[in-house]
Amino acid sequence: MDKRSDQYIANKVSVVTLIVNITLSCFKLAAGIIAHSGAMISDAVHSTTDVLTTIMVLFGVNLSAMKDDDNHQYGHEKIESLVGAVMAVILMITALGIGYAGIKSLFALGSGVSIKVPGRLALIAAVTSIASQEAMYWYARSAAKKIKSPALMADAWHHRSDAMSSVGSFIGIGGAMLGWTFLDPLVSILICAIIAKVAVDIGRTSIDQLLDKAADKETVEIIENAVMEINGVVRIDDLKTRLHSKKLFVDVEISVDGNITTWQAHGIAEKVHDNVEGICSDVKHIMVHVNPV
Repeated sequence: MDKRSDQYIANKVSVVTLIVNITLSCFKLAAGIIAHSGAMISDAVHSTTDVLTTIMVLFGVNLSAMKDDDNHQYGHEKIESLVGAVMAVILMITALGIGYAGIKSLFALGSGVSIKVPGRLALIAAVTSIASQEAMYWYARSAAKKIKSPALMADAWHHRSDAMSSVGSFIGIGGAMLGWTFLDPLVSILICAIIAKVAVDIGRTSIDQLLDKAADKETVEIIENAVMEINGVVRIDDLKTRLHSKKLFVDVEISVDGNITTWQAHGIAEKVHDNVEGICSDVKHIMVHVNPV
């Protein structure tokens, strides 16, 4: 897909996300204050972090789409991976915060601390938040998979973390209304574990891209087949790949008949270059080195 199209999709998703999160944060804050729900007020504060992370995604996607220049001759795509890594840290901090609050509430309940029963408006706000954030998760996730954006995928999971936080609020509010106050902290601890797992996965992917991890075996096989399809290639002597954010750089050494002219060998190398980039859209550039047999 064209880089400009990728940028347009990411910007569109981010703008929609900003509008939804700002509106939702204001609604949840008002509901929490009116319905006397500390859980909903905390949930509203959590939602404001989504606004900040979406702004980070906007900057990351647009900076990574900048053209190559003299100082950055291989492009700026790794900025997006860096944003993904930072957002993984934010997700982990969010998870630990939710888990800490859950454990603290359990100890408080064990000490006999009572809480004020919230009103129905807080429950309505929690349901609205769950539905909205889960919808935004699937919306952002679909776009992230389409353009292979680690930063947008991390933002999608931030939506889900907010939805999970609202699930905890819903259970806590509903439980308090029914007298089962212990449900809220237990669910919070479970949500903490889920979000932490996602944070680790996103962080690992982003770090792999920053550290030039090799492509997976399936992609390497596709590249090898594309090279060997070219008439004149005797064998592949060496093949190296490295991730550059969502793009891929390839270095390949091929053997050709040592009796042909340099011009003919160059022509074979050009065909290899064009065929690999044509078949594997993730390849940003392939360097072909020719060895004589």
